[in-house]
Amino acid sequence: MCDCTEKLQNKFDFLRSQLNDISSFKNIYRYAFDFARDKDQRSLDIDTAKSMLALLLGRTWPLFSVFYQYLEQSKYRVMNKDQWYNVLEFSRTVHADLSNYDEDGAWPVLLDEFVEWHKVRQAS
Repeated sequence: MCDCTEKLQNKFDFLRSQLNDISSFKNIYRYAFDFARDKDQRSLDIDTAKSMLALLLGRTWPLFSVFYQYLEQSKYRVMNKDQWYNVLEFSRTVHADLSNYDEDGAWPVLLDEFVEWHKVRQAS
């Protein structure tokens, strides 16, 4: 039994290291989009997207809870692959205070509207 427990712990340690590796995590994140969507759909329904984002970014992205709240009240009913990929890039490159956010950058409208919504909330 000790042997099995030790092997299992080693496997968990390996998997954890994969999640902490930027390149491996990016591959896992991208795979998650296709894994989670209905096979006859090109996009993720927004509830599935929110759940998957919570699993993948909920503990590591400082703005995750704010982004989740934004998705809850937004008009968006689906998230396409481009939006999905860009959420990861946004979470990795834009500071939590949005100080380095470039309004003229090539972000999807979803993220531009999120930033605008968040700034309005902070100002009030």
